[in-house]
Amino acid sequence: MIADGVRSHELAGQSVRGLARDAEGGVVALVDGHKICRRTFDERAGVHWETLASCEQDLACCSPVRGALLVGTDSEAALLRFDDTGVVSRVGGFDSVPGRSSWYAGQAVVDGRTVGPPLGIRSMARNADRSVTLAAVHVGGAPRSVDNGATWHPTFSVDWDVHEVAAHSERPELFAAATAEGLAISWDAGESWALQTNGLHAPYCSAVMFMGDEVFVAASEHHFAPRGAIYRCSLESGRGDVELTLVGGGLPPWLGGIVDTASIASSGRVGALVDASGQLFVSDDSGNSWTLRAEGLTESSSILILYP
Repeated sequence: MIADGVRSHELAGQSVRGLARDAEGGVVALVDGHKICRRTFDERAGVHWETLASCEQDLACCSPVRGALLVGTDSEAALLRFDDTGVVSRVGGFDSVPGRSSWYAGQAVVDGRTVGPPLGIRSMARNADRSVTLAAVHVGGAPRSVDNGATWHPTFSVDWDVHEVAAHSERPELFAAATAEGLAISWDAGESWALQTNGLHAPYCSAVMFMGDEVFVAASEHHFAPRGAIYRCSLESGRGDVELTLVGGGLPPWLGGIVDTASIASSGRVGALVDASGQLFVSDDSGNSWTLRAEGLTESSSILILYP
């Protein structure tokens, strides 16, 4: 937690990822890889964390849906459903997505070591009217569900290698995806996609968010690149090709490594991002100006803005 320049640890010594807001105003997180936990805050009692469930699978990301929480795993690309009765079950509809046999792990052997993530669900996004849910599978495209996660259907090419999906907070027709081939944008709630690369110094995109009617996307030469950059584009002109421009306003043109999946976030006019070197930058004016709020936040796995 970073507030007013003060850094504190609420779950010290534990790994935390998959931060997401829930329907009751609390925060859900995946702790130590196997626990689904919920954070609540009361002015008198303060912050309280409780464990909702534990799973054997390695958990990666989550998304609230009607009456349940969908949780993606970091291996096997399995989707779990945690319902309001406390039961965790595997979603069979996700296991039977057409074309699933073509999915593959995005790993490689470098200097005798296996590097890169396994076949897993890296992120999920639900649109503004809660009618569509997308899941970013590495490497398996972005399956789409219109029935709260019961059944799923493929969208764009598996070979685009999607890293993160994001939904516009007010316009249900708008989704964006950071892929290894560029920024992908959908103007029809994820049914069709257009790949955008105009203006990028390199097409490998690792993180994405909406802020107002603009998309902000992180780009680099590859996942282990020593530098990365943030670009923005306006969607006011509607469908078609867009021009991506480098974000300035105090944000350095080159960041210390990539901004990875879930390491960029927005809430209203407030945006925040953290790069691989641990630099946290924050904007409170829709991305027009940025300030360095913290350094040394190494191995950051997720970012969420609680108080805009």
